[in-house]
Amino acid sequence: MISIIIIFTASLFFLGIVNKTRSLVSGRKGPGIFQPVKDILRLFGKGSVYSSTSSYIFRIAPSIYFASVVIAIFMVPHGNVPGIISFNGDFIMFAYLLGLGKFLMIVAALDTGSSFEGMGASREALFSMLIEPAFFILMGSFALFTGYTSFYSIFNTLHFGNHISYLIGGLSTFVLLLIAMTETSRMPVDDPKTHLELTMIHEVMILDNSGIDLAMIMYATLLKMVMYGSLITNFFIGGLPLFMSIPMFFMIQGSLAICIGLIESFMARFRMNHNPQYILMLTSVSLLVFFVVLLILTKFN
Repeated sequence: MISIIIIFTASLFFLGIVNKTRSLVSGRKGPGIFQPVKDILRLFGKGSVYSSTSSYIFRIAPSIYFASVVIAIFMVPHGNVPGIISFNGDFIMFAYLLGLGKFLMIVAALDTGSSFEGMGASREALFSMLIEPAFFILMGSFALFTGYTSFYSIFNTLHFGNHISYLIGGLSTFVLLLIAMTETSRMPVDDPKTHLELTMIHEVMILDNSGIDLAMIMYATLLKMVMYGSLITNFFIGGLPLFMSIPMFFMIQGSLAICIGLIESFMARFRMNHNPQYILMLTSVSLLVFFVVLLILTKFN
C-alpha cells in the first residue's frame, strides 16, 4: 500500500519538475511545479465530446488505459514492502497489463477513422513492440541473478556489493529510464509539445479525446513515468527502513525528473526513421546486462 501512496504523491510534482527544469535551462521562469496536475484536474471537470463515427471502443479505451496503469502500479513494491499484488512471474503480468492499455488506445485511435490518428497508432504499435524485448531481457536477467521471479523478491534480494554489480545497476537504470521516456512519448523519440501531426506519435492518437477521457489518458501517462521511476528506486533502497527509504524515493524521483528535463533540453527529437535504431539499442544494453549476469554466475559457480 505504501508504494501506491508515494507513487501518487510523486505524480503531483514529477512532470512539473520536468517542465520547470526545461524552463530554467532555457532562461525562462516557466509554470509552477503543480501546473500539469492543475490542468488535469480542470479536464476532469469537463464533459467529453464523441465523434459520430466512433464506437463504444473509443469511449471505454481511456478508462481501461487508466485502469491498466493503476493495476500495474499495484505490483510495484517499495523496499521491504511488497505491492498489493505480488506473485511469481508478476513482472510478466505487469508488462502485459500495460500492453492491454496500449492496445486499447491504439484501437481507439483507429476507431475514429482519422488517417492522422491511424498513422500515430501504427508508430506507437511499432515502438511498443521494439521496446518489449529490452524490458523482458532486463527482468529475466535479474530473475536469473537472484533466483526469484517476482518484483518484490527480486528487489528485496538484489544487493550491490562490488563494481560489477554497480555496473549492472547503472545500466539497468539507463534502460528503464529510456523505456519510460519511450513509453510516455518523450524526447528524443517524440515531443509532447509538438503540433505537427506528421511527426507526432502519442499526441496525434488522442486528438479526438476531450474532457475526462483526456484527463485519464494524461494522468495515466504521468503515473507511468513515476511507476518506472519507482522501479529504478527499488534498485537503490534495498532493505532500508521506511523512514529512510521514503525520503530517498522522493529524492530519486526528483533527480529522474531533472534528468528527463535536461535530456529534453539538450537533445533534439530524432528523425522518425532513426527511432527504431534508438529503441533497439536499449535491447542491446539489456543483453549486456544479461551477459554480465551470466559472467557473475559462472564465476561464482
